[in-house]
Formats: sequence, structure tokens, C-alpha cells
Amino acid sequence: MSTTTRLTVAQALVRFLSVQYTERDGVRHRLIAGTWGIFGHGNVAGIGQALLEAGEDAMPFHQGRNEQAMVHAAVGHARQLNRLSAQAVTTSIGPGATNLVTGAALATINRLPVLLLPGDYFATRAADPLLQQLEHPTEADVSVNDTLRPVSRFFDRIHRPEALIPSALQAMRVLADPAETGAVTLALPQDVQAEAYDWPEEFFAERVWRARRPAPDPVELAEAVRAIRGAARPLIVAGGGVHHSEAEEALKALVDATGIPVTSTQAGKGSLRHDHPADLGGVGHTGTAVADDLARTADLVIGVGTRYSDFTTASGTLFQNPDVRFLNLNITAFDAHKLAARTVVCDARAGLEALASALAGHRVDVAYAAEYGTGKERWEQVVDRAYRADDENAVPTQTQLLGALDAVVGDDDVVINAAGSLPGDLHKLWRARSPRQYHLEYGYSCMGYEIPAAIGVQQATPDTPVWALVGDGTYLMMPTELVTAVQEGLPINLVLIQNHGYASIGGLSESVGGERFGTAYRYRAADGTFSGAPLPVDLAANAASLGMDVLRAKTVRELREALATARASDRPTCVYVETDTATPTAPPAEAWWDVPVAETASREAAVRARTEYDRQTAARRTHL
Repeated sequence: MSTTTRLTVAQALVRFLSVQYTERDGVRHRLIAGTWGIFGHGNVAGIGQALLEAGEDAMPFHQGRNEQAMVHAAVGHARQLNRLSAQAVTTSIGPGATNLVTGAALATINRLPVLLLPGDYFATRAADPLLQQLEHPTEADVSVNDTLRPVSRFFDRIHRPEALIPSALQAMRVLADPAETGAVTLALPQDVQAEAYDWPEEFFAERVWRARRPAPDPVELAEAVRAIRGAARPLIVAGGGVHHSEAEEALKALVDATGIPVTSTQAGKGSLRHDHPADLGGVGHTGTAVADDLARTADLVIGVGTRYSDFTTASGTLFQNPDVRFLNLNITAFDAHKLAARTVVCDARAGLEALASALAGHRVDVAYAAEYGTGKERWEQVVDRAYRADDENAVPTQTQLLGALDAVVGDDDVVINAAGSLPGDLHKLWRARSPRQYHLEYGYSCMGYEIPAAIGVQQATPDTPVWALVGDGTYLMMPTELVTAVQEGLPINLVLIQNHGYASIGGLSESVGGERFGTAYRYRAADGTFSGAPLPVDLAANAASLGMDVLRAKTVRELREALATARASDRPTCVYVETDTATPTAPPAEAWWDVPVAETASREAAVRARTEYDRQTAARRTHL
């Protein structure tokens, strides 16, 4: 007869989570490494009490300031550890729960695991309606937590204690499965959290969830090999799956043997070191000239662990060879079948190793290798010019800032960004030196991700220097977790760029006929537009007020010195700089991106933009 232990649902859940592990290649990780939380009436007496009772050894607790930011921190942690470890996030009922939605969408879109534990209404309806409860006139079982359903890979509401057992096991399965993972939500009614139950001891037995490395199907592998051997101009598009699978060495071995050039998505950058002869940098709308030139003429595009966003495909206009075909190696069939591709549904590392073995002796034509080698050399000169500052006493441009940072970071530093004009400059220009140095969240491109993600990365790898790069628009969205970094003594580095508004969208607005409407941070002028003087906002003072050490840099020289000081510091440090936005140093886009333009308009800017839009859309292809 099995023995039981009497615990509340919340106590049982925390105890269960504390003994879950993942394992891949013989290396074990805690599946749920800690729990973020902000407490309210919907979780303080349930999950909050359970975490207190469990103690830090069983379940480390991290205090957050914003629920969305807590999810971002958990996602940063999971990405840094190649999806083998995750964190949980607990919130109260109501606004605390709905604040999770943006973070959950980001996690699921990027295929990164996070466990969400929002409070919910009373299952017994003893108190109805509750404070912050949504009342639906025709569906009494609906709560605000149902907003998490479409952005979760698994969702359940635990109405009875015993329902936790199968649901918790399913939640772990999804979190640990590289083909299924994303946000997982267990909505926890307040009364059920505090309800006691006699739990079978087997529920608390240590469990190891093995992250599989499925091998390629022999038939799919043989077809892939034939396609590669028959291609004159093959091109690899490396996506985030290369990193998640720790397949960088396997990719390098394949490329060294075959000479097939490699381009990368935002998530895949760093799959090869920037100085590898076959690494051509980013591809697509924010790609390099050499990568996009080869993409236009490629006859076989080999996608490895990529989901082919519109930035990668230049909204369907990039791959222009009439005979182009696609071969996708991906652990999910959903992504592998995109662009009507031949598929190899498997783990990225296992698939690349199998391809390398089956392609023994095959190599691209010497002339093709020479062509992309020359293109790479030309692009490196573009990067050098963008990074170079001829006047050390001048106000730095954004690309000169990247050059200064490039000179300071080490190979294992992590540079984090998500939104604004920086993703384009970074994708084109950053020289990634290690697999995890380049950390761009561009699946959701969520303003406010960078600072909490830096905290998650720092927690995952404590001895790693971490840099969060943000503009003023992003900073104003979510600076709150700087308080958490200070509280926890996490020496993250914040590079805060002041350019007085939504600079990236301002440029986009101008290109699509929007005339930069509503994108500048300025006083309202007499004509009603925001075209007055810049707002007197001192973001450096704000960061200092939250506990950061702040270094102000006005020139290129001061910027270099400040970045070096920040990297050497053991305190959370902000480098604040106002950049020169009048001097263009960033290379222009090498491929198009589809942002629909008004088909009818009275303003000349929009009319001109529509003419250009019609010209570009004519090049769009449907790949069948």
C-alpha cells in the first residue's frame, strides 16, 4: 500500500517542481531552477506560503517588480541554458495574471520554456465575484487567465487537488520537450491552492525528463544528401535551433568539409564565429550585402532550426533564383515543412552530423567559395567603416557605439537586445565570437525585454559579463527590474542610448509615408504636433535613483572608458550616452520588408511610398 503525505495543493506543487530534472548527453539540470513572484490576495496564502515553507534550497525565490518582466527574466535564463532549465512565475489573480500574456507570447513564439502559475477565481464559487474577478454573463468558467490559452503550449485550470497530478506531469513533459516547448500555464484557483490533500509519495519522486536528440529518417536524409550534391549554389540559413541543440561544432564540421556558406537569422547569429571564412553574417531585411546577394541566387536553401520569419525571407522577396528549392532540418515538422521544403525532421546536431557523414568527399565549387569569400571581405570593410570614429572627441553614432563595445567585450560576454533600431545594426554589424554572445529576441521584438532578460542570463551563468542595450523608448517601457538587479547584487551592464523618441519606428514611418508622426519625444508645438523642444527627461538620473551606478559619456573617448569601467565593475552599472542621430553611419537595408502602405492618400509622402511599395511587392514569390 502506497504511503501518502498531507499537503496543500500549493505545497505539493512546489515540492513536485523541486525534484524535476532534464538530462541531455548525460548532463543534468534542474528543470525548474527557481520561481519569480509578486504576491497578492490570489497567491500569497497559497503559492507564497508554500515557497516560504519549502525554503530556498528546495525552490529559490526571486522577487520581481513587474509580472511581464518576470517572464522575460525566466525566458533569458532558459535561452542561456539552451532550454534545458526553466523558471516558474507566480502572480495573483487579475492584472498580475494578465500582465503575463506578453511574456508568454514571447516565450512561445521563440520556443522557450517558462512555467506560469497565476491565481484564479474560487473553484467552489463560495465567494463570487472576487476582487479582480472577470464576470462573463454566458460563460461562468471563464477568467482573465483564459487570455493565456492562445499563447501557451499547454494550459490547465486546476479545479480539484487530484487534478494537479496528471496536469503537472503534462506541464513538465511540454516544458522539457524541444519540439513542444514554450509557455505552460497552470491556473490555480485561490481556494484550491490552500486546500489539503493526501498525496501519494510517488508524486514527489525525482523525475528526469530526457531532452531527446531524434536522428534523421534514413529516407529523408538520403533525399537531403541528393539535393545538396546536386546544388551548385547551396546556402545554409542557421536559426536558433542550432544554439538550442548545441550544434555549433557540428555545423562547423559540415561547413569545413563542404564549403557551404552560412547565413544566420537573429536567433541563429553566432552559430559560426564571425571570422570563419564561410560565415556571411545575418540574412534578410537586416542582413549583410554578401548574405543577401547569395540568397538571391541560391539554388538550394538549407534551413537549420529556423522558422523563416518575414525578416529572414524579406517578406517573400529574397530567394529569387527561379530554380530555388528549400531543405529544412528542424526538430518540429511544423517548421520543417515551411516554404514547401524537403524535410529532415530531427535534432539539429544529430542531423548535421548525419549530413556531414553522408556528404563525405563533397565540396562546393572553388569559384563559388571564392565568390562568397570576396563578398565577405567587402562587407568586413563596411563594418570597419561603421565602427570607426575618426574624432575621439565627437558625439558617437550608434554604430560607433557598437564598435566601442566590440573593443571592450570578451568572447564570452552576452549582448542582449530586442527592439528599436539596434536589432538591424547588430544583425548586420556585430561580430559574434561565441555561441551565446549574441542574444537578440526578435521573434516578438518586445520592448522592455532586455533588462529582465539580462537578469535571467546573469542568474543562469553568474560569472558571465552581461550587457543590456536599450534605447530611451525601451527603457521607459520597463526599467523596473533594475531594482531587482540591485537587490540581488547582479552586476548587469546597461547601455542606455538617448535618441529622444522611437527612432526605429520614426525611420520606418518616414519610409512608408507616415512622416514620423507620433514618434518623437518632444513638447507639443503650437500647431498641435510633437515637434517642439526635446523633453527634459534625465534617464541617467532615473537609473541612479533605482540604485544603479551610472557613467555618463558624451564623446567617443568617454564612451570607451565608461564601457571598460562598467565591465570591470562588480556592481549593476549603467552607461548613459546621447548618440548622434544626424550623421548616418549604418549601412542601408539590403533587402525589403513588407509594411503595407496606404493605397489611397492625399499627402504626397504616402503617395510616393505607395508607388515604391507596389514596385517591391511585384517581386514577392510563393515558393511551391
